[in-house]
This record gives sequence, structure tokens and C-alpha cells, in this order.
Amino acid sequence: MRSTDMTNNIYLTEQDYKRLVDLIQVQRQSTGSTASIARLGDELKRAQRVKAQEIPADVITMNSRVLLKDLQSGMEMEITLVYPKDADFNALKISVFAPVGTAILGCREGDEVEWPVPSGTLTYKIIKVTYQPEATGAYHL
Repeated sequence: MRSTDMTNNIYLTEQDYKRLVDLIQVQRQSTGSTASIARLGDELKRAQRVKAQEIPADVITMNSRVLLKDLQSGMEMEITLVYPKDADFNALKISVFAPVGTAILGCREGDEVEWPVPSGTLTYKIIKVTYQPEATGAYHL
């Protein structure tokens, strides 16, 4: 969920979009539709798709590494947005199905995002995309 206007554009590469749509379909067939799958599906519906070679370097794509700042505590953390099979909480590799993963997908540096947690809502600012595969020419990731 976004903390600002829900109509803010998010950007996805055509390849990420296709892979995520396919992943959602597989998940729905195997586990049914869960809230996390539904949220990701909603984000994909509003995404602006662009060719991998044309995605701005400050947009969070799959396999991007991102520096986030908790606006309440001021603490920063760097995470990598990954597909569920690559998720590893200890290595800060966060699944796109996790609330924070869905929230940051397609956002840009400077955007603020929020997501619910049991104790309320967290709000983070995207400080920097420290690695984006497409910016380095790694279009296959």
C-alpha cells in the first residue's frame, strides 16, 4: 500500500510484469487467492509497463537492492526485492509477496510507502536504489 496518493504511477519492466502475472496464477491454483496475492495483483493492474532497457535507474524492479528509512524511528535498512523462491529474511532478501515487497515494487527513489504490521502501520521512504539489474545491463534477472 502506498502512503501517498494511490494513483501514483508505478513502473515495471515487461519481463517482471509477465513473470509476476504467471507467478500469481500459479499461486492461485496451488493455494487459492490470499490477501498478499490480491494486493500484488492490484499493483500489477495499475503498473505502467516499459521495456527493460528503458526503465529509469531509480525504479525498484525485481532483484533490486534498496535503502529504506523508517520515518518513525529514523532507522535505515537495505533489502533486496526477490521472487518467493529466493526469499531469505536473514540475508534481507524480501519476497515480492511480503507486504513491504509489494509496497516498494515499481516505486522510485524519494517515494514513501506504508504497509500494515500487527502493531499498526510502518511508513518508509525509499532513500536509494543501490542496485538495479537493468541499470547494469542484466536484463535476464
